Amino acid sequence: MKRLFKILAYLNKLMLPSLTKRRLDPVKASKLQLALIGWRYYITKNSL
Repeated sequence: MKRLFKILAYLNKLMLPSLTKRRLDPVKASKLQLALIGWRYYITKNSL
């Protein structure tokens, strides 16, 4: 299971935009951006 999360984390890094590099303010983020932040956090947390 952990291997799956490591693969997903790698794919996230390749395919999804990095919102922290864009200096996105979480308070002003849209619902889609918040969902993306949550998804990346969940995958990263489980891959470690």
